[in-house]
Amino acid sequence: MKKFLFDCGTRDATASLGILTLRIGTGLLMMLGHGIPKIQGFAEKKDGFPVPDFFPLKYMSNPVSLMATIGAEVGCAALLILGLATRPAAFILGFTMVVAAFNIHASGPWFLGGAPGPKEPALLYLIPALAILLTGAGQYSFDANILKEGRRKKW
Repeated sequence: MKKFLFDCGTRDATASLGILTLRIGTGLLMMLGHGIPKIQGFAEKKDGFPVPDFFPLKYMSNPVSLMATIGAEVGCAALLILGLATRPAAFILGFTMVVAAFNIHASGPWFLGGAPGPKEPALLYLIPALAILLTGAGQYSFDANILKEGRRKKW
């Protein structure tokens, strides 16, 4: 279970620096641009926030749907920034973006361009979430410190 949650993927310094940049950039943009504004406007948004229209998520109430979205956009974004339980956090954030793009904004256009509710912003957050899910957190993360690789024996 520890390996599943905390495997950091590559320990190559250059690749890890690129992954660190991707993690911090994506996490900060998601948290500051989407998650924290939802927290600040919770009272106004809680009764009208959309609920996904598929089982089992369709049984959530509007406030619970908003809290789940905030959990993904703030909590998982913070975990991405820290590099802690990175792959599960990237999965949850990516799942949230799939729901946003293909369920909440299903009737919207694919690209930004004037029409309300485009899919493009959610898809632009889905792509780095998938990349982080596949690569892991890299060497510069808490995951790398939790699950340390054993030293290889020299022949």
